[in-house]
Amino acid sequence: MSTPSKLIRGYEVVIGIETHAQLSTQSKIFSGSTTQFGAEPNTQASAVDLALPGTLPVMNRGAVERAIRFGLAVGAKVAPLSIFARKNYFYPDLPKGYQISQYETPVVQGGVVEFYVGDVKHKVNLTRAHLEEDAGKSLHADYVGQTGIDLNRAGTPLLEIVTEPEMRSGPEAVEYARTLHELVKWIDICDGNMQEGSFRCDVNVSVRKPGADFGTRREIKNLNSFKFMQQAIDFEVNYQIDLIEDGGTVQQATVLFNPDTGETLAMRTKEDAADYRYFPDPDLPPLVIADSWVQAVRAAMPELPRKMAERFQADYALPAYDATAMTQDKATAAYFETAAKASGQAKLVANWVMGEISRRLNAEGLALDASPVKAEVLAQLIVRINDGTIANNGAKQVFDTLWTEGGDVDAIIEAKGLKLMRDTGELDRILDEVLAANAKSVEEFRAGKEKAFNALIGQAMKATKGKADPAAVNALLKKKLAG
Repeated sequence: MSTPSKLIRGYEVVIGIETHAQLSTQSKIFSGSTTQFGAEPNTQASAVDLALPGTLPVMNRGAVERAIRFGLAVGAKVAPLSIFARKNYFYPDLPKGYQISQYETPVVQGGVVEFYVGDVKHKVNLTRAHLEEDAGKSLHADYVGQTGIDLNRAGTPLLEIVTEPEMRSGPEAVEYARTLHELVKWIDICDGNMQEGSFRCDVNVSVRKPGADFGTRREIKNLNSFKFMQQAIDFEVNYQIDLIEDGGTVQQATVLFNPDTGETLAMRTKEDAADYRYFPDPDLPPLVIADSWVQAVRAAMPELPRKMAERFQADYALPAYDATAMTQDKATAAYFETAAKASGQAKLVANWVMGEISRRLNAEGLALDASPVKAEVLAQLIVRINDGTIANNGAKQVFDTLWTEGGDVDAIIEAKGLKLMRDTGELDRILDEVLAANAKSVEEFRAGKEKAFNALIGQAMKATKGKADPAAVNALLKKKLAG
């Protein structure tokens, strides 16, 4: 459902993403070692993680269950039988000399992720999601002229989620990644902590002339920030176009993004599958997943974001865009539904959540569950807007007080004198005075200048100190001018 891509300097951008989501198990994928973050280096690497002679890997059932959960969430096929393979390469932080992964037969096959860029709906197809173990970590900064090796991460369970090369812009890639990030947290398979490396994206970028074959891709490794992802894609796209326009050719490579310079830098020539010499791991039997297990996981699944969005459209008459925005994460969904039920004004609630609430949270760097204005309190404010007690301008003043000081909605309205004017006789008198004091605007309006009417409305609201119902002012003013 993606829209046609916009060309950049006459080229079409082609993007695919591989995401490593660290699964939220307490122990590693093939051993009982803990996955806790932040321990002293090399204190969480067991003999199994290091593949010492005589040790054998044992599959972590919790990791498999989380993979099943993800497959169900994206509408993929959960393979009844999948195979683990050894991916052979030699890095200092890979003590075995190989990584246990899945190659030809992954546990999750296919699937779809849907999201919005602005108000345009997009859909990205997944190729696969497979289980694998993480490698260790090489540390350079703290060792002058040397490299430290921390093997605590070795054997940490990962689900690698691979898309088709269907994204055509940086914003589309970023929104896909954001949506996937929220999904894995929503279904509780990954904590999504990007600073700790729990959610890392490798972005494959290439460019081509419209209608041409795919260009040669370069893979930007280990992006752990959506902001950096956008910057890295922007730089890489322009780098490749510049190279081609200057008569050069793009070489397949793995690159790193430097956020300090905003540039990508080639790290090594990109390997192909043949370079890894995959073969089935002889120490692990095929992974067999019975249908009864899949059904048990399905029965325990939470309501998924896209299903909840459909329900919000049906139950609360929300537009599709609003419904998607209200289901971007569990906290937003719960906040919205609580306020919508309490106020009976779902659309107005969504407007406030997407508007004033989001603006305040972003400005102060707060998560929604830390909002000083709770859902029940927002509902009370919206009830007073809807029943005509206060106007929007007054509501914002009440909200300011609720945010900074707390308190009761009705008490704040009373203390600040924000109730809309109900005395029609008083309003009638004020409008007569406004018309008398603004004879020129009255003349201009009667001469056909519509802008003069807006000026009179402004004067009327000023004279009532914003306490008059704007609709009532509008109707009564038109009646008087027509008389």
